[in-house]
Amino acid sequence: MEAILTHNLNKSYDGKYFAVKDLNISVQKGEILGLLGPNGAGKTTLISMMCGLLQPTSGDIVINGLNFKNNRTEILRKIGVVPQEYALYPTLTAGENLSYFGSLYNLRGNDLKNRVKSGLEEVGLLEFKNKTIKAFSGGMKRRVNLLTAILHKPEILFLDEPTVGVDVQSKEVIIQILRKLNESGTTIVYTSHHLNEAQHFCTKISIIDHGKILSEGTPQELIRSVENADNLEQVFLELTGNQTRDYA
Repeated sequence: MEAILTHNLNKSYDGKYFAVKDLNISVQKGEILGLLGPNGAGKTTLISMMCGLLQPTSGDIVINGLNFKNNRTEILRKIGVVPQEYALYPTLTAGENLSYFGSLYNLRGNDLKNRVKSGLEEVGLLEFKNKTIKAFSGGMKRRVNLLTAILHKPEILFLDEPTVGVDVQSKEVIIQILRKLNESGTTIVYTSHHLNEAQHFCTKISIIDHGKILSEGTPQELIRSVENADNLEQVFLELTGNQTRDYA
């Protein structure tokens, strides 16, 4: 069954340039989908529309059989979102941040306290529960950022560059937590520039550029589709080119 389905999805910010153009994508329940593409390819725009942060210019998005127009509140209860930038209050402690975000999903009392404690323990930060976020390293912030999105045990988790700028140890903790979530039934959609990570983590890859899907399939299917390719990075460069994608 499809966890996410888009039909002729479009997003234009100025009425002329389309960040996402006539995009059709299907994510099955339990999949780990990696959205890969150069800077400005449309990845963040696509994820932002899928999780209800952006309104499409046209087209449809269906989440677990529901649409945002008629079922927005119900959909938001079922999903978790980890943005590229830290979505944390720097002057609050790790525990306070998690308690606040957990309360937004109607978690209360001992249930909330237990989830905060077990979450911090799982990411190795329980001893820093009462430390303010502004004192945390980048890797520590990333781990807390992830916890804010999974305390309510979402059915679908969206992540935009969840391991960018972190040390190897923090990256390993994050990936292991995501694997465990997926094994328990959570569908995952994430963007990343770490192609080796995506190759070994994702069950399905969609390579996007100029707002359109260029190719999709399992990592091995994509590698086999390009002559002499040994890894996903070679496939990526073959499809998107070697030109830099600077933009501002």
